[in-house]
Amino acid sequence: MMSLPNCRLLRWPLGFALMSLVVLFCGCRSVRPPEPFGACPSPAQLQWQRMEMNMFCHFGPNTFTGREWGDGREPDSLFQPLALDCRQWAAVAKAAGMRGIILTAKHHDGYCLWPTRTSVHSVSASPWRNGTGDVLSELRRACDAYGLSMGVYISPWDRNHPAYGTSGYNDVFAATLSEVHQAYGPLFEQWLDGANGEGPDGKRQRYDWPLFHRSVYAFSPQAVIFSDVGPGCRWVGNEEGRAGETCWSTLNTEGFAPGAEAPPTDTLGHGNCRGSHWVPAEVDVSIRPGWFYHDSEQPKSLQRLLEIYYASVGRNALLLLNVPPDRRGLIPASDSLRLVEFRAALDTIFGVDLAAGAMAEASHVRGCKSALYGPQHLLDTTYHNYWAVDDSACSPVVTLSFPHLVTFNRVMLQEYIPLGQRVESYHLDYQSADGCWHPLAEATTIGYKRILLTPTVTARAVRLTIDRSLACPIINRLALFRDTVYTPPVSD
Repeated sequence: MMSLPNCRLLRWPLGFALMSLVVLFCGCRSVRPPEPFGACPSPAQLQWQRMEMNMFCHFGPNTFTGREWGDGREPDSLFQPLALDCRQWAAVAKAAGMRGIILTAKHHDGYCLWPTRTSVHSVSASPWRNGTGDVLSELRRACDAYGLSMGVYISPWDRNHPAYGTSGYNDVFAATLSEVHQAYGPLFEQWLDGANGEGPDGKRQRYDWPLFHRSVYAFSPQAVIFSDVGPGCRWVGNEEGRAGETCWSTLNTEGFAPGAEAPPTDTLGHGNCRGSHWVPAEVDVSIRPGWFYHDSEQPKSLQRLLEIYYASVGRNALLLLNVPPDRRGLIPASDSLRLVEFRAALDTIFGVDLAAGAMAEASHVRGCKSALYGPQHLLDTTYHNYWAVDDSACSPVVTLSFPHLVTFNRVMLQEYIPLGQRVESYHLDYQSADGCWHPLAEATTIGYKRILLTPTVTARAVRLTIDRSLACPIINRLALFRDTVYTPPVSD
């Protein structure tokens, strides 16, 4: 029977009856769950965040010209991926642990990788497959076959379409979005960057973002729309593969728009504490120096990919790793082999939670120490289980004690973000074999997932102290791992 603080011993049998009533009152069914705090993710945004890593595929005329930005004057006949196999892309993505693929269906050059009614600059004008080719259709079938989600990048900037820069172009682009989502959807993500115009004297277009959003949602109502200000997810502010050390999933979007009217890059990287909207960060980075395939380039090293993982997924962001198909229409062997190596390294690092089997004790537990919200939930992998405290307890402490000494150098923390992002700062200590406590790490935000790189230590216990929280913290994972693969660079 649970202890009853501040209660005198009661006489039997009346005392027993009253104690039973108290226990019943404090039981799981009577404990009010925490209320959502601030901006919270939609079910689609939560599902998106839990994907953690997706594959980006930059593919189109630039693949054949060796350029990064086409000018829209490339001949249609240039596009001829004679060995195109989207099933190979999907197989590589699946082997790498990706959950989805996003394809550049139309880049700034305006060339459409599907037979479209909205432009003459498309695969229909190419001799590839006698003008009947359709990359989006093939990718849709491949993703379905491998259990992957499919998304598209469709640039609003179009350096080929004659209507660009006129009042009628917004309707053209909206029709383009509707066509793709109706024919190939539902799609899980729609990339809408804010690229606009061809320089100071070039064409400029005032984009109708609300119209574009309605066009997407009409056929893919659960799609997460990417831009500098969402509404589904935001650009992280760089293409180097890193989110901010402090990374809020909330963002103040009022007065901002994609492109030139975006928030400062520092804000995009860090988000806004108490931001008005839930717009989590997406880290887009290429496995190669460029976005499109170039013969002279090679994929990043395993060490660099692991560094990117820790700075993206490990900082409350989703990693969108670009892997460009070559001129054959295939992902090069060097890239696929590196991705398999990357997956194997992640499986090695995070395959065994060293905290499993620990005893969890907390200074506070919601509702008279209700088992429903107890600290033992930090150690299970059921996502919707969590440790929670009463609304007034914003600085709780939880301790994991191990049955034997544990050696680790990675700490994974997760907040239960369906109820909002709350933690502002926290620190960890560890107890060495001699029983002494030592500082281990301190950090700011947690969010969906935070992975702290710590010194390699051997401990008999670990203690997490929440120093500041916007509301009562809700944590659903505290895990320990040992990484013997990645060696962080030595700082000056």
